[in-house]
Amino acid sequence: MGIFEPYRAIGCITSSVPFSVQRLGTETFVTVSVGKAFQIYNCAKLNLVLVGPQLPKKINALASYRDYTFAAYGNNIAVFKRAHQVATWSNHNVKVKLLLLFGDHIISVDVRGNMFLWAFKGIDENLVPFGHIMLGEKFSPSCIMHPDTYLNKVLIGSEQGPMQLWNISTKKKIFEFKGWNSPISCCVSSPALDVVAIGCIDGRIHVHNIRYDEELVTFTHSSRGSVTALSFSTDGQPLLASGGSSGVISIWNLEKKRLQSVVREAHDSVITSLHFFANEPVLMSSSADNSVKMWIFDTSDGDPRLLRFRSGHSAPPLCIKFYANGRHILSAGQDRAFRLFSVVQDQQSRELSQRHVSKRAKKLKVKVEEIKLKPVIAFDCAEIRERDWCNVVTCHMDTAQAYVWRLQNFVLGEHVLNPCPENPTPVKACAISACGNFAFLGTAGGWIERFNLQSGISRGTYIDLSESRSCAHDSEVVGVACDSTNTLMISAGYQGDIKVWNFKERDLKSRWEIGCSVVKIVYHRYNGLLATVADDLTIRLFDVVALRLVRKFEGHKDRITDLCFSDDGKWLLSSSMDGSLRIWDVILARQIDAIHVDVPITALSLSPNMDILATTHVDKNGVYLWVNQSMFSSTSNVDSYASGKEVVSVKLPSISSAERSRDEHSDELVNASQPKDALDFPTQDKQIPELVTLSLLPKSQWQNLINLDIIKVRNKPIEPPKKPEKAPFFLPSVPSLSGEILFESDKLSLKENNGTDDENQMKKTRLDMPQSRFLYLLQSSKETDNYAAFTDYIKGLSPSTLDMELRMFQIIDDDDDGDQQKAEKRPELLSIERLLDYFIHELSSRNNFEFLQAVIRLFLKIHGETIRQQSSLQEKARKLLDIQCMVWQRVDKLFQSSRCVVAFLSNSQI
Repeated sequence: MGIFEPYRAIGCITSSVPFSVQRLGTETFVTVSVGKAFQIYNCAKLNLVLVGPQLPKKINALASYRDYTFAAYGNNIAVFKRAHQVATWSNHNVKVKLLLLFGDHIISVDVRGNMFLWAFKGIDENLVPFGHIMLGEKFSPSCIMHPDTYLNKVLIGSEQGPMQLWNISTKKKIFEFKGWNSPISCCVSSPALDVVAIGCIDGRIHVHNIRYDEELVTFTHSSRGSVTALSFSTDGQPLLASGGSSGVISIWNLEKKRLQSVVREAHDSVITSLHFFANEPVLMSSSADNSVKMWIFDTSDGDPRLLRFRSGHSAPPLCIKFYANGRHILSAGQDRAFRLFSVVQDQQSRELSQRHVSKRAKKLKVKVEEIKLKPVIAFDCAEIRERDWCNVVTCHMDTAQAYVWRLQNFVLGEHVLNPCPENPTPVKACAISACGNFAFLGTAGGWIERFNLQSGISRGTYIDLSESRSCAHDSEVVGVACDSTNTLMISAGYQGDIKVWNFKERDLKSRWEIGCSVVKIVYHRYNGLLATVADDLTIRLFDVVALRLVRKFEGHKDRITDLCFSDDGKWLLSSSMDGSLRIWDVILARQIDAIHVDVPITALSLSPNMDILATTHVDKNGVYLWVNQSMFSSTSNVDSYASGKEVVSVKLPSISSAERSRDEHSDELVNASQPKDALDFPTQDKQIPELVTLSLLPKSQWQNLINLDIIKVRNKPIEPPKKPEKAPFFLPSVPSLSGEILFESDKLSLKENNGTDDENQMKKTRLDMPQSRFLYLLQSSKETDNYAAFTDYIKGLSPSTLDMELRMFQIIDDDDDGDQQKAEKRPELLSIERLLDYFIHELSSRNNFEFLQAVIRLFLKIHGETIRQQSSLQEKARKLLDIQCMVWQRVDKLFQSSRCVVAFLSNSQI
């Protein structure tokens, strides 16, 4: 186990596997594949509802029915009930290609034409298929569907071109359609009986009557590639939507038999699925470009418009950086998109706008990709001026300008920074000053220029006059940086020259040579260390103030892709194309940990709190998060997790966090038959030595226990209830503890007895009533010596209910004081003794500290006099006092130094 353990992946929306749509009540859900896991979205707002666990292989096909999800991976089919795997079907010998929900059954088809029929009702008993059909050796299935009203029949298309109609009940082939001289890629049933639509690789769509084997109409969009997805509208409009391999969605009018509209640039890659929602003018599409989109047909011309969407990078990210104190991640990818990912909530992730790209592309009749900015190769950000002006600057591939962004509005800024307009060369490096006012740009021609971010105006260039140069470096500028006080500016050239400049005067202060080519630099503003990466696979650390080499790290065996400092400057993290991620201790000058992943890391960033590490990988569209184990464990020593010089192989983080499903809005899919009051007792976490653990309950819940008497007095009615003007014909009655009717005439006798009858009734009621859940859990916890269930129960009670439970075994009379042995046998004293044992146990384990203090105070207020009179209870009370003093003294010692500093500063005169 290393310092960083896999946590989860973000930015993964869907893959090239077709989605599955299901309807539960009034809500519609879509299940999509993301590599080896699946995700479920609520279509109302496309918010993530559930993430499935990681499977051994990538998912090939999906199907869903109510709470069940069926995922085909490799030769197997995994059956999930919500996020829990309940069965695995493994009768296939080759890769499973297709899944079809067929009533209460699932039909699976593999690449060799083996079709198995599975029953998932009573799934624990049905682990083997109840039917098997062999389609034939020269028939490679490509799609499967069930024609409406065709009982027990399925239609299967092939890669060879023919199409077959099978009866799965009799396991016989009913009819074979000769085909259309092209491989079939998809087929779908229409709202009209006997009519289906077949999409072919050659770009033709055939609307066919399978009852009479007649062609009704044929559409062609060969210029847009092959047909990959089809869907009929069911809201009364005679529309057919088709998706192609070029990412274009075509809408065909079936009555007019012509093309109605085209959604150009709907997706950046092949469209894998299309689905019209039942009786709604809404079309959902998914693509291999890692996006799911919903289109609505509500315009006057009948063209669809984008309603809502979820998307991530369609190409691997090139560089990333944490933002907003670790809550967000800025990511730039090869897909020309600049995105903001939320670590906390996926719904907040979005792409930064490049100002009406789609409208400009439509007006100029060009692709959106041609209008978008080129891929970002480097960027820097500063949070200090986020609300004032643009606070992000980006450098783009083969672009002589740098662009600024305003993150407050998630939009491209109004200024374009043009360094050296007389001799423009591509911008290769950028940095923003600590104050957020200035941006530094370095070009491929060795030019360095400073700009004001508010106005976009140039504020001077940095020129090395010592050797009569007209620029800062003779070669490409690979990196620029600025210190925290705007005193120094550091730059590095590709040929290995590092230069330190005066920030304001812009003159050269010092320089030194590394002796080999430099490819990247990273500067830590607070400790003044500059890390350089050279082509000799060595990382060198320089003290910029002392102008000398202080550290040298070697160990990578291939090109170093990225490196970053921890926020405190004690760690340096580096990644390489050899698949390794190494952590170097700057103070101890040694490697403290190293991990190896199967896919090399291309970029990395460590959050300011050092709790989360974000990485991107080769040919991976997501951003992968790793959690710092030393921040969330009882062991504060990093050496207990670090592997030292040993390189440990680790798998990439999965979509689901910590190798378990993540259920964000589980109540949306919960079965109505499941009891809502079912208790789920969490396991207690490890305790950190010398510290106590709080209950995390609302402050009002445990504070109200202390002030319950004051609250009751405040809530007491100001005026007594008024007697009605006319008494009813029946005799007025008053309530009693026994449930018997007491009339008004008996009130005087009750007062004369001074409450004796009421007390007798309370004692009688206690003997007659069944044992409460409070006492049952307390007794069972005492017997098993595990109080977790009892703790969770009382934490869920309201303050007034908990007060009533504690008063239920209060000693009401003291008649038995003379007989000590008889008094000790009273059930109330036994319950009080068990409660004291519970308090002793919980204080010893230091759990729920603040809540327990409030309960103990209320308990002693009610039963303090009883404990004082009973010798057996006095011994327990003394033990409780000793443990209370011991636990508090440990915590009090930790507070002592802080109190001393606060007292000193508060009394000092400045």
